[in-house]
Parts: sequence; structure tokens; C-alpha cells
Amino acid sequence: MPSKKSSRRAALSPPARSNCLIEVGASGVHGIGAFASQDLLAEQRVGVYEGRRLSAEDAASLVCPSGLTYIFALSDGQVIDGSDGGNATRHINHSCAPNCIAWEEDAEDGSGSIVTVHALRDITAGEELFLDYSLIVDAADETSYGCYCRARGCRGTMVGSSAQAKRHALSTHPI
Repeated sequence: MPSKKSSRRAALSPPARSNCLIEVGASGVHGIGAFASQDLLAEQRVGVYEGRRLSAEDAASLVCPSGLTYIFALSDGQVIDGSDGGNATRHINHSCAPNCIAWEEDAEDGSGSIVTVHALRDITAGEELFLDYSLIVDAADETSYGCYCRARGCRGTMVGSSAQAKRHALSTHPI
């Protein structure tokens, strides 16, 4: 990845509302969050992470003035930039005790991979939705990804362990 950032900026576009299962609102964990707009059942599909497809190299050159990124990496090396054409799923915050999980699946129309978000357990309407980001970063960057979820057993970081990274890399099948 290039070490120098280009002047190209990632302009944050308003989220498209792709379904009625998620509402965006103020989060006690991180500014803005995604919330269940109705009761959700365990294993229910909550949404599809949408946005512009980029190569990892192009994503590395994005400059995000707010410091927030909405990048979801795919197993083929591409990424989905939720700040450009994304929907409400981009506002699902990190927690070390998540209530949702993201899966990479083949699109039904054969157009490639998509990322779907599913409930890990029953979720009540109004409850904030969380994923465990289990970020994979260079060791030198680990301290830049502090976690503020306040969950029991919080790791203090959004970076995943090597065991989580291996499990995350294999998470390509729905529940």
C-alpha cells in the first residue's frame, strides 16, 4: 500500500435506506450508530453493506477529513467504501460483545461478493447494532484503534487477536 495519501477526499454521502430494519441515530459508544427499527430474530439478515468498490490500493489513498472510515475489506482484495453510496449498515459500531456478525457471500445475481449483516441473537427494537470489527493492522498501528464499547470483557482495542483474524478470514458462509 502506498504510504503517501493523495489529496482525493472521501466525501461522506447520506446513507441510502435500503431496508426498514435499521435506523441511524445518536450512539453512546461512538457519535452515530445503527439501531434496530423493529424486533429482530437470531440469524435474521439485518442488511447488506453497500458502497463503492475500490482496490485496496485506491482505498489506502483516500483521505477522510473526519477521521472516520467506512471501509469493509473483501477476500478478493477489493474493499467496499460505505462513505460513497453506502447505506445505514455503515453506522454499525464496534463492540467486543457484538449482537451482529458480517458474512461475505456470493451475490445472488453472480456479480461477485457482498457483505451481509446478520443478528447473532434476538435483538429488541431500539437496541444499537454492533459488530466485532476484529481489525487486522500492522503491529505499529494497533494503539490507534482504541475501543470504547464498555462491554464486559472489552479488549480495549478494535484489533482482533490472531485467532480472531483467522476465524474472520474464514467467515464466508452465512449462519
